[in-house]
Amino acid sequence: MSLTLRTISREQHLAYIQSLPSASHCQVPAWADVKKEWRSENLGWFDATGELVGAGLVLYRQLPKVKRYLAYLPEGPVINWFAPNLEEWLQPMLAHLKQAGAFSVKMGPPVVIRRWDAPAIKTGIQNPDVKRLRDVEATFIEPRAFEVADRLRRMGWQQGEDGGAGFGDVQPRYVFQVPLENRSLESVHKSFNQLWRRNIKKAEKAGVEVVQGGYEDLAEWQRLYEVTAERDRFRPRPLGYFQRMWTALNAEDPNRMRLYFARHEGENVAAATMLIVGGHVWYSYGASANHKREVRPSNAMQWRMLCDAYALGASVYDLRGISDSLDETDHLFGLIQFKVGTGGEAAEYIGEWDFPLNKLLHKALDIYMSRR
Repeated sequence: MSLTLRTISREQHLAYIQSLPSASHCQVPAWADVKKEWRSENLGWFDATGELVGAGLVLYRQLPKVKRYLAYLPEGPVINWFAPNLEEWLQPMLAHLKQAGAFSVKMGPPVVIRRWDAPAIKTGIQNPDVKRLRDVEATFIEPRAFEVADRLRRMGWQQGEDGGAGFGDVQPRYVFQVPLENRSLESVHKSFNQLWRRNIKKAEKAGVEVVQGGYEDLAEWQRLYEVTAERDRFRPRPLGYFQRMWTALNAEDPNRMRLYFARHEGENVAAATMLIVGGHVWYSYGASANHKREVRPSNAMQWRMLCDAYALGASVYDLRGISDSLDETDHLFGLIQFKVGTGGEAAEYIGEWDFPLNKLLHKALDIYMSRR
């Protein structure tokens, strides 16, 4: 199969994404408008008949003082990763990006290598000798993913550092997902652990209501988000980022981004953003107040978002990044503990990969990034 690669229009790119069951929200054309500090390009792969068979959103970040770029395809490109001729997909991309002035390429193949169901993770947590998710026997292994990793290595791609829980600009290597396909909502609820089911009931009894917000409510979202950032010691993104996200994503598809609030006695005590691309729904950012935690607003909100995802016909509700640490003393342990209560599964992607087109500049970037 001979493939050609060329720049495509945003319209072509969007039409291609819409023809698929799903793709990452980082690979929709509008994501370029969210990441406005990067220059962007839409790439398309065409087969011998001229049909568009793959697409990628490339973000270009210029190196300080040099007219050379880091080319980044977050959670992409959207191609057939299991194709036996993977080289024929990626070589033209590297040639094109080199011509565009890239000194290094970073991509995140959307390929899952292993999955662990909730019982397997719980067993791991209870075993004092187990400190990491990867020390637990996986419930599902995708043999073709190992083949993809081998092929990339043979082509000269280098596996990047672990994305950890996906805090900051790297994409998460480990995520937590609740599969919804071919399941009843009742069976999804039943697979929640006792604590989750109790907390959902508790919130209901206490009169917590979950409502959807709009653009005008983003300032209120930001207030709760900054409270959370201070409590959990991370640097919050500015309000402008969420406003841009809302405007750009919903201009592309009016149902791309949603905002939820959990209210108690008229006061917003938790909030979350949700992203939708085809059958994949993500819980993207979350926030909560320091008080009224006893009425369990976060559990109520997650359950409502999950029900809404189900009503949309989603095949998966994705709670995004987790750390692979099962050590109770780790500050990120609470995250996996909270998410595992949904009875879903942890998934490990094959991670992000780098291709240094100019080894010297690639090394310089590594040093620059490590000092930041």
